Amino acid sequence: MRAVVTVIGKDKTGIISKVSTFLAERQVNILDISQTILEEYFAMIMLVDLSGATQKLADLAEECKLMGEKIGMSVHVQHEDIFKAMHSV
Repeated sequence: MRAVVTVIGKDKTGIISKVSTFLAERQVNILDISQTILEEYFAMIMLVDLSGATQKLADLAEECKLMGEKIGMSVHVQHEDIFKAMHSV
């Protein structure tokens, strides 16, 4: 199963490292990543593979949300199909 991880917030050092380490510790594989800085704001979208993950999508999403709060970022995880449905015209 694949999911989309979005990370948004004020730019600071170590965001990619913290998020990718957090995911790797849970056996989540990053398939693709795109990030940009818009003035002082950081935005990142990751496509991840959950087939080897150590927990279910809902639990991972909640943990990512809490981790994001700890690092001052908004972190959301959605099943790829839901993300596609929400962002199609």
